[in-house]
Amino acid sequence: MTATTLIQPGSFLTLHYRLSGPQGDIINTFGGPPATLSLGNGELSPAMEARLMGLAEGEHVTLQMAEGEAFGERNPDMLQWVQRQLLAQFGEPDAQYHVGEVLEFPAPDNGRYAGAVVQLRDDAVLFDFNHPLAGKAVSLEVHVIGVL
Repeated sequence: MTATTLIQPGSFLTLHYRLSGPQGDIINTFGGPPATLSLGNGELSPAMEARLMGLAEGEHVTLQMAEGEAFGERNPDMLQWVQRQLLAQFGEPDAQYHVGEVLEFPAPDNGRYAGAVVQLRDDAVLFDFNHPLAGKAVSLEVHVIGVL
């Protein structure tokens, strides 16, 4: 009899997953190749990783996560005006911005972060740097294929 491998901190996973928010699917791997990820590397939010702990290879579950649980609450401090002069200096000088557009910015740690355009002024653009699902209820469907 073989022991069932359970998900634990640092596990390397092969799985299919579907992340859905109020407007429907955000990510869905069920129609293609499975995803591979390593817990603790920031590929999933800490709250989602915590919900996966203890699941076994072969399990197929749907986890309902309350408003703000998966990606935290919306933080009003994450709405920030960026001067067009600064955008021109570090981006395209003649770039046009549109409400709803999502732009990536370099982070100090050589990573990237994204902000959605919320409002436009002649001298600045208001960006929302909250995760798009912050403050929202989400559904996470998971089929665990392998755990290492």
